[in-house]
Amino acid sequence: RPVGLSLHIGLNKVNPAHYGGWDGALNACEADAKDMLAIARAAGFKATQRLTATAKAATIIQDIKAAAAKLQSGDIFLLTYSGHGGQMPDTNGDEPDNQDETWVLFDRQLVDDELFALFGTFAKGVRIFVLSDSCHSGTVTRAMPTGPVTGPAPRLMPPAVAAQTYAAHRRTYDKILAAVPARAASIQATLASVILISGCQDNQLSLDGPRNGLFTGTLRAVWNNGRFTGNHRRFRDQIAARMPAYQTPNYFVAGGSNAAFAAQKPFTV
Repeated sequence: RPVGLSLHIGLNKVNPAHYGGWDGALNACEADAKDMLAIARAAGFKATQRLTATAKAATIIQDIKAAAAKLQSGDIFLLTYSGHGGQMPDTNGDEPDNQDETWVLFDRQLVDDELFALFGTFAKGVRIFVLSDSCHSGTVTRAMPTGPVTGPAPRLMPPAVAAQTYAAHRRTYDKILAAVPARAASIQATLASVILISGCQDNQLSLDGPRNGLFTGTLRAVWNNGRFTGNHRRFRDQIAARMPAYQTPNYFVAGGSNAAFAAQKPFTV
């Protein structure tokens, strides 16, 4: 019988000491992680949760490495993230916008190159399903509001904070990036099969909310306590159909080809 492991990350704030005094306060990210953990457990996953101060880079990396060490062909790893998306200069030339995308963890940013390098350590035939309720692209700054933000906050580390954080910790981040393959190379080398559904397109913002982020709240409604029927693409499409035009979830596939995985109902162990 296949094994399912899951990791659910939610940060309502970050450590200002690393981010130039910015605490990145959000409202609904911890609730998102808790709700995704509940979905995972109901589906038969053995789930781990990391909230705010426990969502540190070394901890998350170790959690993913531990899952990679345990899972074999046919098993599944579910990874959900709710928090800010960030950006930093692309030092290895694999991004067309010259920016690497990041998850803004409590003590530092986790770069997309790092994440895909970790995916490359999973065995061939492992299924990896990623849900990211964040602004995840450097190009998202083109859609940044120019005036005061009203309503739910966007889950985007402000560009000025991103630039200041990178400048203050450049040696650390450059060393991290030098130690991992470029994201494009990692994707090409990944034998596991990765399906990513993220909260918005590259030129849009993912919004926070009073109970859940807009993406996670809509996902929960479509999932409907497991009553949803259909595959991963249909899941994304039905979520998108309920969301406003200014926030359209993205669907991305990487790694080894696995038509059976794509055709499955989401959260299938």
